[in-house]
Amino acid sequence: MYGVVVDKRDDMSVQSKLTKLRVGVVLSSGGVRGVYAHTGFLLALEKMGVNVKAMAGCSAGAVVGGIYASGTSIQEWVAALSKITPKQFWSPSFLRMGYSFFFRKGRGYSGMSSTRMAMAFCYQHLKVKKFEDCKIPFYTLAKNLLHGCKTLFERGELAPRIVASAAAPLLYEPVQINNELYCDGALLELSPTDAICCKHQLDILIIHHVARHNKGNIGIKQLLQQPWSLIEVLNMLLYQQRPWYLSDDPISFRQCPCGCDAIIVVIEPDLPEILWPATDSGLKVLDNTSQQTMKLLEPYLDSIRYDKTSLIKEVKKSPASSNSDLECGIRYENLN
Repeated sequence: MYGVVVDKRDDMSVQSKLTKLRVGVVLSSGGVRGVYAHTGFLLALEKMGVNVKAMAGCSAGAVVGGIYASGTSIQEWVAALSKITPKQFWSPSFLRMGYSFFFRKGRGYSGMSSTRMAMAFCYQHLKVKKFEDCKIPFYTLAKNLLHGCKTLFERGELAPRIVASAAAPLLYEPVQINNELYCDGALLELSPTDAICCKHQLDILIIHHVARHNKGNIGIKQLLQQPWSLIEVLNMLLYQQRPWYLSDDPISFRQCPCGCDAIIVVIEPDLPEILWPATDSGLKVLDNTSQQTMKLLEPYLDSIRYDKTSLIKEVKKSPASSNSDLECGIRYENLN
């Protein structure tokens, strides 16, 4: 009987290939649905063995990305979402709203809900308090109301800046940070793609885009029949633009427009709606997203982990996109 000799150098070679490419992730806005969808996406990446070296997130993506980057395991986060209720992140006061409008003519009223509960929820699930201590380098985007420009957060306390990125106008009051007011970063850019690919010398940047896109009059009429239709109208006005990187396909490929060699993989899953602030169907969206992510990435998984050469061919096949909406002017927060 003959034994089989295994050359351990081959195993080491395989392991080196598995960690060769640097992969980053960008998580878009997307409301409550986005929180569950991004969680399913990250769960799928872990199952497929994709190691994330840097992250950026906007609005819903800021919440999920910040908590995950802080070191919270995906299993812990899924468990938290399975128990969450709307009152844990949204606490509107209709009495205060009525008083402000009828007796004060709206003076001082800047949102239906304070961010206190949302802030407490983030603090509860973050493993570290500051960006600098995150397990994975993380960035998030918010709009500075004073300067009217996007501000990229990369330092300082996590929770306020995560919540600022997700503080949608009307739904929430703006968040005050260093004597300046900030609100939802999705007002400026649905995904902060310009935050990490060049800065971290990434080989692959995967954008998970789950922001709502209303198609034609049928989609608009359906939304107007739903509860909180005023909020849906506001969302349509604020977030109706389609980012430069999107196509009509569930997965597409781009090259970084900033000039680096990073390949951008864009995933836009087909998901059911979750109307604000419902959470009851969130876990179904999470599972659905996880399955779609694995199905979409599986044919390209070796290329994403080992060698991006074949993805360059996919870039050439993808429909051309206009980068006219790409903004290069970012204001970094001044912490001095």
